[in-house]
Amino acid sequence: MSHPSRRTFVISVVAGSAGLGASHAWAQAATLTETDPQAAALGYKADSTKVDKAKYPQHQPTQMCNNCQLFQGKAADATGPCQLYAGKIVAGKGWCSAWVKKAA
Repeated sequence: MSHPSRRTFVISVVAGSAGLGASHAWAQAATLTETDPQAAALGYKADSTKVDKAKYPQHQPTQMCNNCQLFQGKAADATGPCQLYAGKIVAGKGWCSAWVKKAA
């Protein structure tokens, strides 16, 4: 005799646990600091308004991590992971020289 409800339950538990693990990993990720070697090399600032205009003349006030193609959070998130900084989260209102406009 088949037990599809038991099988469905086990699959749901496994899938749910994997999802919780991923969200827990993001919550445990370290916050990127401006002194991190990779961040410093790319001119990362946690506050986009504090970018050195002389050093980064291409920077525009509207360019922030939360509207960058590399930002993996939602546009409204205060922080989120970035594809450049594995295992670390960036400030949504931050900026670095690798900024690329998010596709609409």
